[in-house]
Amino acid sequence: MHMLGVPPLEKHDVIDQLALALIILGLVWVLIFTRLPPPRAFVGAMVACYLLGFIDTQTVLSKSVNQGVVTLVLLLLVSVGLERLPWLASLGERLVTPSLPKSLVRLSLVTAVFSAFVNNTAVVATLASSLRKNSVHPASRLLLPLSYAAILGGTLTLIGTSTNLIVSSFVQDQTGTPLPFLAFFPVALPALMAGLLTMLLFNRRLPAQSHESERVEEYLLEAEIEDSSSMIGKTVQENNLRDLGGLFLVQIVRDRHLIAPVAPTQRVMSGDKLIFSGDIKRVALLERFDGLKLFALEEGLLQGSMTEVVIRPNAAIVGRTIKEVSFRSRFDAAVVGMKRDGERLSGKLGGIVVQPGDSLVLATGPDFLNRNNLDRNFLLVDTDIEGRSMPSGLSIGLTLWVGLMLTLAALSVLSLLKGLALTLGIMLLTGAVRTTELRRRFPWELWLIITSALAIAQAINNTGAIATLVAWGQPWLSLLSPFALLAAVYFLTLALTELMTNNAAAALMFPLAWALGQSAGVDPMPIIMSVAFGASASFLTPYGYTTNLMVQNLGGYHKRDYLRFGLPVSVAYSLTVLTVLPWAFPF
Repeated sequence: MHMLGVPPLEKHDVIDQLALALIILGLVWVLIFTRLPPPRAFVGAMVACYLLGFIDTQTVLSKSVNQGVVTLVLLLLVSVGLERLPWLASLGERLVTPSLPKSLVRLSLVTAVFSAFVNNTAVVATLASSLRKNSVHPASRLLLPLSYAAILGGTLTLIGTSTNLIVSSFVQDQTGTPLPFLAFFPVALPALMAGLLTMLLFNRRLPAQSHESERVEEYLLEAEIEDSSSMIGKTVQENNLRDLGGLFLVQIVRDRHLIAPVAPTQRVMSGDKLIFSGDIKRVALLERFDGLKLFALEEGLLQGSMTEVVIRPNAAIVGRTIKEVSFRSRFDAAVVGMKRDGERLSGKLGGIVVQPGDSLVLATGPDFLNRNNLDRNFLLVDTDIEGRSMPSGLSIGLTLWVGLMLTLAALSVLSLLKGLALTLGIMLLTGAVRTTELRRRFPWELWLIITSALAIAQAINNTGAIATLVAWGQPWLSLLSPFALLAAVYFLTLALTELMTNNAAAALMFPLAWALGQSAGVDPMPIIMSVAFGASASFLTPYGYTTNLMVQNLGGYHKRDYLRFGLPVSVAYSLTVLTVLPWAFPF
């Protein structure tokens, strides 16, 4: 279990092992039961190990430039340019047909193929924009299958999902050799087909919201009655607030009291906060009312562009109100509308606490796209907001080069690290990406998680904690077959994925999986691979995988929709993985 290239520190006693166990248990507790972002939790645990002498400075530095980590960072930076391939966006408009099953087959296959080679978050964001505008099927029948297909497709290759690259980073840290480009394919392809077939069979479990119901009550808008308004003292009906062509007055906040539902005879008072719900594009109608103040109108931002964003799980603004985060000065944008989990939000918009997965419509200023904090807080849903599309000639050349590079990497002719570095250099020289964009999109959080997890794994090795745990549990482990160990690791990883995130689950479970495989006297590779596939098995909640969170509000899904539609997919995927995995990777 000695990690290559890093000599073990001096032998630690039982007290050190207990201290390390408390650190790891604390890390798990923080990840599951608190809102502390995973990068902070992992870095905090790594710093504790460092201060207690379980790892040294050289270990921390070496883990930060692990070849697998660098490969993952390069892949995500290359994806910044690949997101702008114009033919990817145009595909979304051609995938939907009058037949829902046929649409799902075409959508799922195309999404899975692209997700195997391009960042699946970018694929979902690009296609979701087109799918929402289709006039054939409700978006709620298409967007959740889109997310699941992206997850399934991402498992096909080493670069398809960050969890595969995380596992490869750990394998390289242990053995000195990363996983091959197509190492996951023999298991992932049958699992993909099982998942897609299950989605077809259970597509009736998807909510079938009408296009009209998707437009109504989509967002909440807040406006305030000024002291000089001529509307004061008049009823809602007298002020013509009943029929605004797509906007509906659903609540009035007066001081600390909430008035809902709002009767036509309800009189409007100075300082009232009027909460509207409906089509965000109709917000300019509120300009015609005397003394009705909408923040974005007051700032003049509605004269510019509007875009929709989804709050990331670990955003810095999570847990704080829109007013507290100084939204206007921080992002050069104003929140015009807000939507959450199909539930109606009550009260003043500026006082609502931001939660992961919230959809916000922003009126953006000229400096919005230049802010360096966008990708740390938002997933940009409107693909136009990223700016320019790549010229057709450049996109064709870049597509051919990426295809060649990946083919050479799959045949082990060119290392993936060198291929991605060369691709990124080509993108910079041709102007496909800019250095300012790469700086803004650098995956700091993922880099911190993996670096910290690798360092913590080294601390586990240095203190002999895993060896002690395995020796203590040997009498019980000897009663379990290798397959039982594999299944136990898989389902524990799956549970952690649904409770935290896929990347955190993979980083936490690898050291245990490696130790169990070696203690059982079998090749640990099948058990290690179960971590990769278990970490990608996020079909039951919106929080385990970024794409699930992206489509939650875009499709108007409730949490129960993930369980109803995702449970059969999860069962089919899990049964296939557990059946094929021991065959593809014998013990």
